[in-house]
Amino acid sequence: MAMRDHYFQVPLDYAHEQSPEIEVFAREVVDGKRCSDETLPWMVFFQGGPGFPANRPMDYGGWIAEVLKTHRLLLLDQRGTGLSSRILPQSLAQWKTPEQQADYLSHFRADSIVRDAESIRYTLLGREKPWTGIGQSFGGFCLLTYLSFHPEGLSGVLITGGVAGIKQRAEENYRLTYQKVLEKNEAFYRHYPEDEERVKDIVAYLGAREVTLPSGGRLSPRRFQALGLCLGGDGGFEQLHYLIEKAWIEGKDGMELAYDFLVEVEQMHAFDTNPVFCILHESIYAEGYASSWAAERVRQEFPDFSIRPGARLNFTGEMIGPWMLEDFVYLRPLKDCAEILAQKDDWGRLYDLDQLAKNQVPIAAISYYEDMYVPIELSRETALHIPHFYQWVSNEWEHNGLGKDGAKIVSTLMDRLMAPRL
Repeated sequence: MAMRDHYFQVPLDYAHEQSPEIEVFAREVVDGKRCSDETLPWMVFFQGGPGFPANRPMDYGGWIAEVLKTHRLLLLDQRGTGLSSRILPQSLAQWKTPEQQADYLSHFRADSIVRDAESIRYTLLGREKPWTGIGQSFGGFCLLTYLSFHPEGLSGVLITGGVAGIKQRAEENYRLTYQKVLEKNEAFYRHYPEDEERVKDIVAYLGAREVTLPSGGRLSPRRFQALGLCLGGDGGFEQLHYLIEKAWIEGKDGMELAYDFLVEVEQMHAFDTNPVFCILHESIYAEGYASSWAAERVRQEFPDFSIRPGARLNFTGEMIGPWMLEDFVYLRPLKDCAEILAQKDDWGRLYDLDQLAKNQVPIAAISYYEDMYVPIELSRETALHIPHFYQWVSNEWEHNGLGKDGAKIVSTLMDRLMAPRL
């Protein structure tokens, strides 16, 4: 591979001509033997999240190698991530009030990410030359926003595990995902039945005392329960099982939670290091209404997730709650900011249903039948709403299929994208 780094200055707020600027980073990647080939078409990658940077290539393999057979690839660090004016508790401390922090963060959703991509396209390709978009998970949400408001910038779209529901409120999404997380719990405990009692013991221990993690955060029963976020990926069952089996060690006062267990618990949650994923997560669904901690409200409809002494613990999934702003020590200064954003009721549009209904850009997507994060029911409804949309539905992979078997997935989707239209 040959790589080149790009830095772009873009407006924080595209709606105002006098807006301050932020920096957006993207890494251009091309086959080393073809780096001088100016005829190669471009493909731009949108990462999942929200709040995570694009891949850092380590070797010539996987889905990136498949793309480089035919394209010049741009790995985009979405605003606020990676090297793009990244958002951390430290950087947000520059603003004096929670209101100022919230106003700044309100410009970091998919609509602004897409405007950044268009600005970059003008610079690298020119206004008249479109490129292909590829999006994983939340990256697919971004591409549906792109198709809604700037379809002229796209010659084709590939989506892996990210066909968003475009007609539903956040609550409807969570009613489906809570049910799917329950199904994952059933499968997990069938596979590792010995973990049911182990988990009960850990929860009882956490409920009886304050347990502090190495960084200073609190390991509450709710934080332990939220480790189920990993259950929706290939290898997630094993990751959680191997963590649980090493939980205990004998200390000077008897059995206690082991230090390496506590370290790994912290490593499994990236909320401190990627605060956008927590603070702006529910805003990715909101159009003209406040999310108001939708996942926490819908949780009350699912008593199976209650934490009760002696009862089986059902792990939760991709559900964000206000309690996280207490348990995660570096998020505590952002508690008021997060509350302001949760109650913000004037979010702009993310999708144009009329434009999508007359779409002319070819789309090829894979949706995972057992996806714990992006419900297949909503993905299917979206695919049926948009013309020229090929949807491959499979239970061969989980949500992280692109990372597990990306070459096969991208190759198949590219073939469908390039197939003649009937």
